Amino acid sequence: MKILGLDYGDRRIGVAVSDAFGWTAQGLEVLERRRDEGEFGRIAELVREHEISEIVVGLPKNMNGTVGPRGEICIAFAERLRGELNLPVHLWDERLTTMAAERTLIEADVSRKKRKQVVDKMAASLILQNYLDANSKR
Repeated sequence: MKILGLDYGDRRIGVAVSDAFGWTAQGLEVLERRRDEGEFGRIAELVREHEISEIVVGLPKNMNGTVGPRGEICIAFAERLRGELNLPVHLWDERLTTMAAERTLIEADVSRKKRKQVVDKMAASLILQNYLDANSKR
């Protein structure tokens, strides 16, 4: 039972996948969002390729816990995924995950250019790992 984690952004979608036991998340790739919405086809391919049983989409909330316009866009994206892929899609609070990913990459002395290429994938990994940790059956 693998889970796909998505960090849905304005221009890119970070993608992560869990191991078969649902213990760890690994960054997979970054999808460029396209006008023709071809990213939905790629997500469907990843679901088949990795035998995904459910999806977690990061939900950007305001610091006071409310959902703003950006969150509404992510909710609509999650609902579309649920309808097109016929899989459970969970929304997970992603507050500060991109900032945490960015900070980790800066501390690791990763160049600005390389950070831009991997920050979304790393944020997706953090979202998915937080979800896995909160839902572990320990």
